[in-house]
Amino acid sequence: DGLGSPGRVADVGILGDRVAAIGDLSGARAGLRRDVTGLAVVPGFIDVHSHAAAATPEASGIFRHPLAENYLRQGVTTVIGGPDGSSALPVGEFLARFEATPAAINFGTMVGHNTVRRAVMGNADRAPTPAELDSMRALVDRAMRDGAFGLSTGLKYVPGAYAATDEVVDLARVAARYGGLHKSHMRDEGLEILASVDETIRIGEDGGLPTQLTHHKVIGKYMWGQSAETLRRVDAARARGVDVSIDQYPYTASSTSLTILFPAWSLEGTQDDLVARLRDPATRARIHRAIVFNLERDRGGGDPANVAVAYAAWDTTLNGLNLAQILERRGRPVTVAHAAELAMDLQEQGGFQGIFFAMDEGDVERIMQHPMTMIASDGGIPTFGRGVPHPRNYGTFARVLGRYVRQRRLLAFEDALRKMTSLPAQRFGLAGRGVLRPGAVADLAVLDAATILDRATFADPHQYAEGVVHVFVGGQAVLLDGLVTGARPGRALRRGE
Repeated sequence: DGLGSPGRVADVGILGDRVAAIGDLSGARAGLRRDVTGLAVVPGFIDVHSHAAAATPEASGIFRHPLAENYLRQGVTTVIGGPDGSSALPVGEFLARFEATPAAINFGTMVGHNTVRRAVMGNADRAPTPAELDSMRALVDRAMRDGAFGLSTGLKYVPGAYAATDEVVDLARVAARYGGLHKSHMRDEGLEILASVDETIRIGEDGGLPTQLTHHKVIGKYMWGQSAETLRRVDAARARGVDVSIDQYPYTASSTSLTILFPAWSLEGTQDDLVARLRDPATRARIHRAIVFNLERDRGGGDPANVAVAYAAWDTTLNGLNLAQILERRGRPVTVAHAAELAMDLQEQGGFQGIFFAMDEGDVERIMQHPMTMIASDGGIPTFGRGVPHPRNYGTFARVLGRYVRQRRLLAFEDALRKMTSLPAQRFGLAGRGVLRPGAVADLAVLDAATILDRATFADPHQYAEGVVHVFVGGQAVLLDGLVTGARPGRALRRGE
C-alpha cells in the first residue's frame, strides 16, 4: 500500500480516476481486466527532484517527450520539477501550458530562488537592495499562489551562491505562509558539507517551514564517511522540532555543468564576462588554481578521468569522453594542472554537461537507509540516444528495487516503496497519492519484484528499465502489457489541491 505495510493478495478495482475497491473482486464487471498474479500492484512512484521541464538537449523535457517513457518504465507517475533553485516563471503560465498539452505523467513544481534572483538582479555578486528583496518576495508569493510546492535553492550555483543565508530565510518565510517547503541543493557537498547541512537546517528552522537536503551526497574522497555526521545532524534537528528530510539518487557519480569546477566569483554576469576573465592572464591563473583544487579535492575526485562529458552541443565528438581521454587525444600530459587548463578551454567554447565520479558507495547506502530519505532521480526526460547522460534518467527507481532491495538486501521491499510513494506524497502534500487504498487517486504501477532492474549504465545509458508491466495514471493505462499506450492523462499539480 506504500505505507510500509506487508503486501497481501487481493484484486484492485479502478473506477474513473480512483481506486474503487481492494479485495475479492472476482464477481465484479470491468471494461479492462488483467491477471497480475505474482506481480506487485503498488502506488505509482513520485519523483520529487526532476528536471523533466528542462529545455537542454540532454534533458529535453516533458513538452518535447510528453509520453515520458523513461519514467513510465520505472513505474513513475508523478514528478516535481523546479529543483536546485531553477524553475519556470511565472509558475501559473507554465502549469497552464502543461494543462493545454498534458503528458503521460503528473507534474508539479517548486519555485526556484536562483530564477527569482536572476529575474530581479541578474547574476550579480552582491546583496539585494531593500527594493530588490521586496521584488523577490513578490515573485515567490505569486508563485506560491499559482500552486508552487515551495522554494527550491541551488546555493552551489550562481546567482544563489552570492546570496547570504538571511536572504534565503526571508524568501522561505513567504513560502511558509502558504504551507510550502524548502528544498536545497546545498551550498557545498564536499569539504564544507557539514556547514551546508547546518545552513539548510537553519533555513527551515528560521523560515518556519519543512526543509529538505536534496540529492544528498558526500563529494570527494577527503570527506567520504561524513554522511554519518550529516545524518546525525538531521536527527538532532528533528529531535528539537525542525522538520528535516532527505532525497537521494542511488549512484556514486553526479551530473551537472562543467562550471561546477569554477569558482563562483568567476561566473558573475554572462558567458561573455567569463570568457573575458579567462583571457586576462592574471585572472585566468586565479581561476586555474581554483579548478585544480576542485579537481583534486572536490568534484574531480583527484583524477581527470573522473570528469566525463555527457553532452557538448558544440562538439558532439566529445560526448562520452573524460578529461584524461581528451588530453591524450590532443597530445597533452594527463595531469590535474593540464586538465584544469583543458576545462577552461572547453568552457570558452561553450562548456558541457558533465558526469563527475567522486562519491563513495558507503555513503550512498547509509543515506538510503535513513528513515527520512526518499528516492528521487535528479534526472529528466532525455532524447533517446542523444549524448551520454547520467543513467539515473532511466534507472533510479528500478535500481533501488533491483540492486538495493533484491540483490543487496539493504532495504525491505515495502520500505523502499514507502520511500518512493507515501513519504514523498506526505512531504509534498499530494493528497490521495502515494498510497493504495479505496478512494486514492488511481496512479498505479504493476511490476515484477523478482526481475525489476535498471539496464542503463554510464557507458550505455540509453536503456529502459525492465520489470514494470503496467502503469496507470488517473485510472488510465499509460503502459499496458509492457507497451506505451500513448494516453496522456497527466495532471498539473498545485500545492493544496
